[in-house]
Amino acid sequence: MTAQPEQKQQHEPRTGESSTLEAVRLRRVNHWLAQGLGGELADLYIDSRERSAAEAHRSRSRQDFLNRLTGDIRRPGFAMVIAETDHLVGCAFGFPVRSDGFWWLGFDGALPHSIEQLTASGGVFAITDTLIRPQDQGVGRRLQERLLSDHQASLGATLADPDDHPTLASLRSWGWLDAGEIWRPMSAALLRVLVLPLGERTAARLDDLTHDARTRWPE
Repeated sequence: MTAQPEQKQQHEPRTGESSTLEAVRLRRVNHWLAQGLGGELADLYIDSRERSAAEAHRSRSRQDFLNRLTGDIRRPGFAMVIAETDHLVGCAFGFPVRSDGFWWLGFDGALPHSIEQLTASGGVFAITDTLIRPQDQGVGRRLQERLLSDHQASLGATLADPDDHPTLASLRSWGWLDAGEIWRPMSAALLRVLVLPLGERTAARLDDLTHDARTRWPE
């Protein structure tokens, strides 16, 4: 697999977005290039964290991030999209969720039937991480949309620390819905699960989830 040609994104800046986003190019990179970008991605990871005292204490170290990135790169179907101008601006990466539903192991309660069906059909793509600096929020949404559209996914899925309020607020503002919580033994953490429906048909199937999310997770 080779890197895809760079694409300059025509983008009307939203309120609060930097006008420099008009110059941002999105580019899909293969696993070899992703591995070579490890140092720059780790720098971006550190810069992307909201650095309150409590959050700084909880955040993973640079090496932890690199170890996790290496593990994800080895997964079947791994994909990454980067955003760049004259330097690296952001990235999003992940992999397809297996149809056997193994990714959902540890989900608290019964997995919603609509999500179970989409998983079985191979239509779910897990976004492991979206790295952007706080001032470049508009780039994050565009990276996710490109990553998911490249894989013709019906549903995006991601995990977030329930105490990471800035990340949760950003994801919700981009259209992600709260789906529940999941226990990950490797990190000994209970994480919030969010999903992003792609297309009207998928959104309609998740109408019940939208109502439930508003009930369970009030702002």
